[in-house]
Amino acid sequence: MQLSVVVPVYNEAENLPILTGEIKEAIKNYKNKEIIFVDDRSTDKSLSIIKEIKTNNKDLNIRIICRTKRGGLSAALATGFLAANGDIIISIDSDLQNDPADIPKLVSQIGKYDVAIGWRMERHDPLIKKISSKVANFIRNNVTHENIHDTGCTLKAYKREFLLKLKLFDGLHRFLPTLLKLEGAKVIEVPVKHRERRFGKSKYHLFNRLIGPMMDLFAVHWMQKRHIDLSAEEL
Repeated sequence: MQLSVVVPVYNEAENLPILTGEIKEAIKNYKNKEIIFVDDRSTDKSLSIIKEIKTNNKDLNIRIICRTKRGGLSAALATGFLAANGDIIISIDSDLQNDPADIPKLVSQIGKYDVAIGWRMERHDPLIKKISSKVANFIRNNVTHENIHDTGCTLKAYKREFLLKLKLFDGLHRFLPTLLKLEGAKVIEVPVKHRERRFGKSKYHLFNRLIGPMMDLFAVHWMQKRHIDLSAEEL
């Protein structure tokens, strides 16, 4: 088994050295592993710091991918997923709010399940962020007939074979569990820790957290309605 940890990065310079150390500790018991940093055209020192991290951690298989133009989280994740070599692919935010120590907990579910998604049961975010997330999750679940508690948590583990079945569009990272279920994936939610942001600024505001995703929701609902079930039996 090979493990790939995909880390999308946009202006998180201060967080990256700490995050790398925590990921290194979390995956130390996995023999074959790689960490893929996907820089989404950062305008701070993130890229130079990633290069330093790679130079100073020769014992880690660190890969750096630089997007040619800024594309947002969906684009950064899709870029990392396509580059990953692992049988199991982990996605994790670079802002330190996800705790890498939860990675083994997610990986342990892969086998019985095809996708394990983090559920931040105790959020450490500003009140407006918590409220907008609850409203968005409620609307998504009602429209898509799901019961997922936390679609916005980036910390997830996937079987690579299922990710390769998808073509991601901008904004659809929030709907990955639903889209993967259409492909036959068995999905489980796993409670994970959530931490306060220590450095940097959140990249989310009202439009890209609530209004924008609601527009994407109609596309996902259309996919569910138009999905073709190809299961059949030859006699």
